[in-house]
Amino acid sequence: MLHSRLRSFGYALQGILDIIRTQPNVRIHLLAAAAAVALGLYFGLARWEWCILALTISSVIAAEALNTALELLTDLVSPEHHPLAGRAKDAAAAAVLICALGALVVGLLLFGERIWSVLG
Repeated sequence: MLHSRLRSFGYALQGILDIIRTQPNVRIHLLAAAAAVALGLYFGLARWEWCILALTISSVIAAEALNTALELLTDLVSPEHHPLAGRAKDAAAAAVLICALGALVVGLLLFGERIWSVLG
């Protein structure tokens, strides 16, 4: 049983590496996440702020992973263009955009005043 659980984590890790390797938007989100973490270290975020930042970053990356999974599955079951397949892909992409816009708002709330005070 433990062996099968460990194997499951291996598959999940393989999925993470696959989306990093194949999805340019994931790499962009990871760069943004690294910048946010660097800002958090620079400004000395409180523990609760780190929690919000971690949840925000993980939600964007998870949305990208789900979007990729849905796109791959859609391409498998509907290799020919179909309007519903396109709508499914668009909806999944919309979920990523919603998460990314939410992350932008969180970033502005966490860092906006701090950055402004350094610049001004």
